[in-house]
Amino acid sequence: MLEPHPKVVRTLLARYAEARFAHAHAEDARTARVLADVAYTLCVTTGTATVEDAITAADVLLERSRSGHSAPDDSGAPGDSARADLAA
Repeated sequence: MLEPHPKVVRTLLARYAEARFAHAHAEDARTARVLADVAYTLCVTTGTATVEDAITAADVLLERSRSGHSAPDDSGAPGDSARADLAA
């Protein structure tokens, strides 16, 4: 699975927080729609089904990016050395 760029994740988390705040202060159809849209985008971006799981996944991704660790590549794609062999 591809991982989103940390900047994208931070932006989505900020948008989600803003949408929750706006909806808490003015519960109407517009704020509910914005909150639902941002929550959906956050879930899709993190590959999760619930907002709670999306926030947890976002936290893990951001922590990994801060510590310099990337997720293991489980895509099954050949590594750089295999690509180099194919190109030769």
